[in-house]
Amino acid sequence: MGVVTPLGHEPDEFYSNLLQGVSGISEIEAFDCSSYPTRIAGEIKSFSTDGWVAPKLAKRMDKFMQYLIVAGKKALENGGVTEGIMNELDKSRCGVLIGSGMGGMKVFSDAIEALRVSYRKMNPFCVPFATTNMGSAILAMDLGWMGPNYSISTACATSNFCILSAANHIMRGETDLMLCGGSDAPIIPIGLGGFVACRALSQRNSDPTKASRPWDMDRDGFVMGEGAGVLLLEELEHAKQRGAEIYAEFLGGSFTCDAYHMTEPHPEGKGVILCVKNALADAGVTRQDINYVNAHATSTQLGDLKEFEALCRCFGQNPQLRVNSTKSMTGHLLGAAGGIEAVAAIQAIRTGWIHPNINLDNPEKNVDVSLLVGSQKERCDVKVALSNSFGFGGHNSSILFAPF
Repeated sequence: MGVVTPLGHEPDEFYSNLLQGVSGISEIEAFDCSSYPTRIAGEIKSFSTDGWVAPKLAKRMDKFMQYLIVAGKKALENGGVTEGIMNELDKSRCGVLIGSGMGGMKVFSDAIEALRVSYRKMNPFCVPFATTNMGSAILAMDLGWMGPNYSISTACATSNFCILSAANHIMRGETDLMLCGGSDAPIIPIGLGGFVACRALSQRNSDPTKASRPWDMDRDGFVMGEGAGVLLLEELEHAKQRGAEIYAEFLGGSFTCDAYHMTEPHPEGKGVILCVKNALADAGVTRQDINYVNAHATSTQLGDLKEFEALCRCFGQNPQLRVNSTKSMTGHLLGAAGGIEAVAAIQAIRTGWIHPNINLDNPEKNVDVSLLVGSQKERCDVKVALSNSFGFGGHNSSILFAPF
């Protein structure tokens, strides 16, 4: 596992902060947003590419690529892939599938500003460094990995689409190892402005840490976040042979489409219900096996409720079921959300603790609070964990992890 998040850049530090209910939401410092109605985000305050990315390259590339490469290399380090092991790998059977919802927005935005003066002022890297695939490509060049290499972009469902697709390459016998997940760096004027124009963001500027409040009556939109979450998936026998420490087993998953509306969830949750049911079938588990759900829940009026209703319809009255939202503390990392939430689900399996839902002070009337984790971490012997991610366009994704 590798992460770059507002709550830390190591999986254990990240999860420790989640368990303690620490919020990563603060006032935006990267640029002057005093004229915007939203001035808060899950902004990463300290981050360095030193030792991870060549300085010349780091200077030129968009932050989404910096986050992606650092999280990818940290996942390798965390997975015990030493230099010696790396040299022994069959690199034609190693792939990278790390996507991005927004891609190199800053590089592209800067190019537009330069173009106002003259095309001669434009960064020659502006096209390759703006596309979503280039992060995976540069990481593969760095590692010499010649297997499947691409990115999937399905807005906020991106990471899960990449993780399941990466697993499928291994299951089809094409690869032994896949780095997969997502990365986004949207906290720039055009990113903030765009979501403000959508009227999607919380405006609780006076109290940033209370702004992201999934399932709470007083929620007023999501809070943007930034970062990357990457998993190292490996074929079982290959992992055993090199003596890897196995954190969890990836069971399977599913993708569906609401085919309903660009930004609103289906009123009956049809796409989400279909997605969860298909994921269970793909993984060969029953609905009773699921006792932990890391929900998509972004702190929006419609989205939180419709997902919860869909979960209730999928799992019925299962008193064992525990549901939480990582976004209450990190904000919404868009294309990277599913990546860091997969890490949270795996850490729950590893530690036996699930993190709280912070800011759930006044729960929605239509929500069964008994299923939601409270304001403190809880003990949970996770049998099977479900992680949901949904994106603009009606893209739904569900992936499943279990103890190995």
